[in-house]
Amino acid sequence: MTEKPTVLPRDESTLSAAAEKAEVLIEALPWIQKFAGSTIVIKYGGNAMVNDQLRRAFAEDVVFLRHVGVDPVVVHGGGPQINAMLDALGIVSEFRSGHRVTTAEAMDVVRMVLTGQVSRELIGLINSHGPYAVGLSGEDAALLQARRKTVEIEGVQTDLGLVGEVTGVNPEAVQDILDAGRIPVISTIAPEFDPEGNPTGEVLNINADAAAGAVASALGASKLVMLTDVEGLYADWPDKSSLISSLSAADLRAMLPTLESGMIPKMAAALTAVDSGVPRAHIVDGRQPHSMLLEIVTSAGVGTQIVPDEDTI
Repeated sequence: MTEKPTVLPRDESTLSAAAEKAEVLIEALPWIQKFAGSTIVIKYGGNAMVNDQLRRAFAEDVVFLRHVGVDPVVVHGGGPQINAMLDALGIVSEFRSGHRVTTAEAMDVVRMVLTGQVSRELIGLINSHGPYAVGLSGEDAALLQARRKTVEIEGVQTDLGLVGEVTGVNPEAVQDILDAGRIPVISTIAPEFDPEGNPTGEVLNINADAAAGAVASALGASKLVMLTDVEGLYADWPDKSSLISSLSAADLRAMLPTLESGMIPKMAAALTAVDSGVPRAHIVDGRQPHSMLLEIVTSAGVGTQIVPDEDTI
């Protein structure tokens, strides 16, 4: 006996939702074609690191990029986790001009948290979708080289302890992983080198924004995307209506001295990357799920983008 074909009722709402998904995929197509085969460096930080939903969404975004032919490179900090561990251990920590003052005692905690906790958790989230992520520290293969950093506060150069600024990047250490089809996940601590280029044996704490900018420059990335806890750069903070969608490197350079201390490292890193040949740098709101992906594969865009001076905005 021949069975009758199954007839399902037509669900207009389901069809409409499917059509919307198809429209999004079609909108993404030219962006996927544009960035396929290129490297995009993503600085992972802020709320996206501590909220479980955002952490999972970020891992999904990174794996999605990998599957559409983009080479994502993740550079991460770990401020909230470091703060929690320092508090738990009763170690006092202070910030000067947006940078953590890092004693030898605090450096042990920074090293342990970034490499042993934050990196492993992110790698686990990405690898829940397949064997993609490989962890690297700035110490591995001298991926990052650094010297000690001071900051000017009220006209005085102020010591920050074991805090460094990047003086060199070994892109081969990252490129080897990309060539193997993997996703590098980089924690931002680096060996210290003296002015003659010799390692001192010390390890320095590197601002993750600055490290991401340096890595993007060294790799010749097509984009640098930095997740933060605000919508982007404001012309007149805290006026939310003054959000800047796009500005040139020259305009940012003029604004830099007037910015809030917490925003300065991010915008300085974006400026360094663009000045070094990265075509676009973006500051996006990591508090919104998939904001990084929306910035890369949709025409709407989110946050603030920085472009070279010669580009028309």
